[in-house]
Amino acid sequence: PELQIQWLVDADQWLRILAPQVRWHTETLMLFGRQQLVPRQVAWYGDSGLCYRYSGTDHRATGWPTDLAQLRDTIAQMSGVQHNFVLLNRYRDGNDSMGWHADDEPALLGDVCSLSLGAERRFLYQLPSGEHRKIQLGHGSVVTIPRCWRHCLPKTREPTAERVNLSFRCLR
Repeated sequence: PELQIQWLVDADQWLRILAPQVRWHTETLMLFGRQQLVPRQVAWYGDSGLCYRYSGTDHRATGWPTDLAQLRDTIAQMSGVQHNFVLLNRYRDGNDSMGWHADDEPALLGDVCSLSLGAERRFLYQLPSGEHRKIQLGHGSVVTIPRCWRHCLPKTREPTAERVNLSFRCLR
């Protein structure tokens, strides 16, 4: 099995519209018994009252800004799934990253639909067979990642501009 890439029309426009509206946070998480800064910035939005918990941190949704709701609906048309929550990750340069993980928290229903805006980055994923694969996720790429597949966005020494990833999810 391979990840299938779709392309969002008007990716430049969406990045320009969303950038000033997002309330970015720098988080610390408890990893291996120590508080550590997360190597990226995060934000989250969703249906009011929803709470997405991972790594011991609650992310409570207070609603959808109008533009982000329109983007959610566009992604729903592409994926065939109406998501009720989005987790955004901002990778400021090649030093920002996401370690190996699977999006298999009990609160999640179904797979994650991931939109990349900005700089192209190498994305690694692991098939159920254990085989590792990599793809380049470019500006406007949309992929659906099975919730049990481990994946990561590693650091890179290549000069890299900002990248914003929006992972649309369905929460219980």
